[in-house]
Amino acid sequence: MPEVNDWNAKIIDEFRANQGRVGGRFEGAPVLLLTTTGAKTGQTRVNPMMYLVDNGTVHVFASKAGAPTNPAWYHNLVANPEVTVELGTETFKATARVLREDDRTRVYARQAELYPGFAEYQAKTERRIPVVALERA
Repeated sequence: MPEVNDWNAKIIDEFRANQGRVGGRFEGAPVLLLTTTGAKTGQTRVNPMMYLVDNGTVHVFASKAGAPTNPAWYHNLVANPEVTVELGTETFKATARVLREDDRTRVYARQAELYPGFAEYQAKTERRIPVVALERA
């Protein structure tokens, strides 16, 4: 998927050059960079994504814009839950934990309320979009 990687690379560069702020379709949205370790390759991968802080915990959403499969980064963090988070100008280690259904429903509903595109993503797919808590190490 070279086009996705090129698109991500531009956002990553912009994020790092502007103290965690990006423009374009993410302008004004809460965006972080998540570094995971490849489940098969063992190589590190960086992905920009929107997040939500709920009760002091950072959460990310494996929405893949409502695609029928989970994103690769989700499979990576399930296999290797130790991740690195870049949030604004701060970088920290975290442990990824997939939320159980009751917490997942509450946190996802809040994200969809704030950013209606997330409700559209869930409506587009048969799968239940996972929500992942990133707990500081």
